Amino acid sequence: MYLLLVLGLGVTMWPTIIAPSSVAANASTVVRSLLGALCLLSLLGLRYPLRMLPLLLFELAWKIIWVVAFALPMWMGPGLDEYAAETLFACAAGIVLVVLVLPWGYVAREYLRAPGTPWSKGAQAGVH
Repeated sequence: MYLLLVLGLGVTMWPTIIAPSSVAANASTVVRSLLGALCLLSLLGLRYPLRMLPLLLFELAWKIIWVVAFALPMWMGPGLDEYAAETLFACAAGIVLVVLVLPWGYVAREYLRAPGTPWSKGAQAGVH
């Protein structure tokens, strides 16, 4: 999954980051920057797959949010335009893939059932 993110985002996002068509700042440039960072951090996922699991959880979360909050209401209302239909397909495929590759037992054990980490080393040692 990390390799798919690196390749997919590397091909689609990095050309527009390296050679943007304009220098205007807008929502599109913010999205490209965020996805460019996701691509770079996915490289770390290739080396540290379990440590970088929050990246895949982020990927799953934003896609689910987009589908539920934007694509579904559009589909049930006026209908999907071409961009929304393409994005819905890509998000749905991404959701399925991430759900299939996540080690859910590990996620439950490490993120849901394990005790939280103290905010500082002083708190961990009992020093306030």
